[in-house]
Amino acid sequence: MTVRITWKRVLAALLALALAGLAVGWSGAVNVAASSGHWPVTDWFLHWVMRNSVKTRSHFDAPKQPADATGLVSAAGHFAASCAVCHGAPGLGASPVARAATPPAPDLSVNAREWNDRHLFWILKHGVKFSGMPAWPAQDREDEVRRMVALVRRLPGMTPEMFAQLTGGAAAIAGSNRFETCAGCHGSDGRGRGQGDIPVLGGQRFEYLLASLKAYRTGDRHSAVMGNAVARLSEADMRALAARFAAMPGLGAPAGGSDPEAERIVREGLPDRELPACASCHAPNKPYPVLNGQKAAYVAGRLRRWRGDETVVDARKTHATMPVIARRIPEEMIDRLARYYAGQARN
Repeated sequence: MTVRITWKRVLAALLALALAGLAVGWSGAVNVAASSGHWPVTDWFLHWVMRNSVKTRSHFDAPKQPADATGLVSAAGHFAASCAVCHGAPGLGASPVARAATPPAPDLSVNAREWNDRHLFWILKHGVKFSGMPAWPAQDREDEVRRMVALVRRLPGMTPEMFAQLTGGAAAIAGSNRFETCAGCHGSDGRGRGQGDIPVLGGQRFEYLLASLKAYRTGDRHSAVMGNAVARLSEADMRALAARFAAMPGLGAPAGGSDPEAERIVREGLPDRELPACASCHAPNKPYPVLNGQKAAYVAGRLRRWRGDETVVDARKTHATMPVIARRIPEEMIDRLARYYAGQARN
């Protein structure tokens, strides 16, 4: 008997298969319980698809320099607060709750060896569907992702003592004391533990610190690290932390850099480029952050991130002034301005 294959029969077969699939899904016969685990073939297939996807997409969607080892303190602090509960960390086991997930989060002291830095960057930035691995909460903060890549790359050879040193010790990891948790990155003296990506908070204006904490919590200011750090802070917590750091010595000393061109921009601006004087906002008794004494690396990094924000075009429409101002600063003057405010001589 010969069976003729026609378009109607093909379409009818496909419709029958689709209806059968819907019927199985409607019946509840598919067991979605995490306690049941995956069949070995299912587990293999899902991981095979994931690995191929990561390798292909990271080739097109990862920077050529995906790791930055200059900010391991902030990365370690975020890892301890957000990632260790699932993945564990040197000297810290993963939560039993996280280990009961399907699939459980991998041990990065072993698993990280399977990926190169561009793969890790893509995974950290975009997350992985069906695995519980979230995307980076601040998608425009690739600088934070690069620092985390550098940390994860070092986890296989990192000792508990090394991890504790990066995070500021057991008190910072435990998170039982709000100030000690903040001091794990910012230092108990508010000077940022010598890290270029962590600003000096000591001596900063109370109002500015409080407004920044609130902006991080609402997402108006983007940072996965700080957003997670402030998520569980109460209004009273934020006010107490802002007051404590503001009362510390640190910022506010007169800028001591010896660079006449940088000083001109600070005091007069560049009228021909419609660049206002920095001191018109960043000066004593002004409602803007104190810059005198701030780390050069931090100031330069902030200016360059603003310059790179292509979504901000017109400050009159967006009410975001600094991205427009930062683009009017000549590129060759960014580091010099930052060093001037830090009190460093031109070099």
